[in-house]
Amino acid sequence: MRILALLPFALLATPAAAQERPDPQRLKATVETLVGFGTRHTLSDPDNPTRGIGAARRWFGGELQKIGAACGGCIETSEVAREFKGPRAPGGVRIVDVLGIQRGSEPNRVVIVMGHIDSRVTDVMNATADAPGANDDASGVALVLESARILSKHRFKATIVYAALSGEEQGLYGGQLLAETAKERGWVVSAVLNNDIVGNTIGQDGRRVADRVRIFSEGARDSETLAETKARRADGGEDDGPSRALAKAIRGVAAADPKGLKVLMVRRPDRFGRGGDHSPFLALGYPAVRFSVGVENYDAQHQDLRTEAGKVYGDTVDRMDFPYLAKVTALNVATLRRLASAPAAPEPVILSGALATDTTVKWPAVPGAAKYRVWWRPADSAAWTAHVDVPASQTETVLKGIIVDDTFVGVSAVAADGAESLVSFGARPVRER
Repeated sequence: MRILALLPFALLATPAAAQERPDPQRLKATVETLVGFGTRHTLSDPDNPTRGIGAARRWFGGELQKIGAACGGCIETSEVAREFKGPRAPGGVRIVDVLGIQRGSEPNRVVIVMGHIDSRVTDVMNATADAPGANDDASGVALVLESARILSKHRFKATIVYAALSGEEQGLYGGQLLAETAKERGWVVSAVLNNDIVGNTIGQDGRRVADRVRIFSEGARDSETLAETKARRADGGEDDGPSRALAKAIRGVAAADPKGLKVLMVRRPDRFGRGGDHSPFLALGYPAVRFSVGVENYDAQHQDLRTEAGKVYGDTVDRMDFPYLAKVTALNVATLRRLASAPAAPEPVILSGALATDTTVKWPAVPGAAKYRVWWRPADSAAWTAHVDVPASQTETVLKGIIVDDTFVGVSAVAADGAESLVSFGARPVRER
């Protein structure tokens, strides 16, 4: 076996630098168009032709249709909708998510990139005041459109879903709707990239952070039973659930792009005490992360447009940094390209080797895998440090001299072009837990 020890995981990612770069000016034009709808509050008039969330959704769908037409119909535009009722929608509201679906050769396996199209001001129930929502979250919606424009020129194994969600500010309704749609349709979800507040670099206290993006991911899984959580604890997998594996993969992709951003991998599902549209996906067990800026400006979030004591409030276009947003977009595009090109991750990965000096690793065959990559690292390390490649005909290997007590092990599937799936963490068989 050929073993590559201490090889940085980043070097195995598809280089983003060799691909088309997102256009800051096109991103700015999209944000300005969305801001131009006045308000995109979820409870605003859905039928007004020029103002409100309905007009914004129709415009987004039209842009997806244009992109689809340019690639010969490779993107199908559709909507999913349902009535929701809750504290921030006491009279009920029809939530509509607008989707662009770019089908891959494995049409039922999907990767999702999304942002929320709705906006708000200080009073979350104020559906009539101007609510520009430039950074929160026209930035994420612009990123989704630019990703579709770039990736529509290529073909992939997995299906890519480009989504603009409604109802985030009223209760994460759009995320819940899309997550439940994925389950109802039987999608095998390889990754969910939620982009929410991804376009500013000046923070609340005036500091500028333009060199990094934060990636939030869960450790303990929201979807696990107590028994499953205890089993993960016993096997040492707290830092290696699917969403954390996704965050690590994104960090690797970022490190391979010399023109891009660094990743601050935050080991919690979202910002302290807060949530986003990826949360409903986590509740259903799907790998999902949130992208957000390196530093936030709270005067530009959920604020009425006003000036008080010389301080300007409001989420307006002039507060944004579009070259920075282009870099966040590039990272999304590179991650989508890698995961949509790769086979599915092999699950489950089963380890044995208690009371032994070798570790045996087994996993199921994955369609489309040209080979498998068996990773390991010392138990005091957070990053994979060594690997061995195994032929596609083989779904078991023995790591000689690797003591399982002191080592974490995982397996990924690799396509013929080198695109690599997420790494699935190795654990004991279910019957032994």
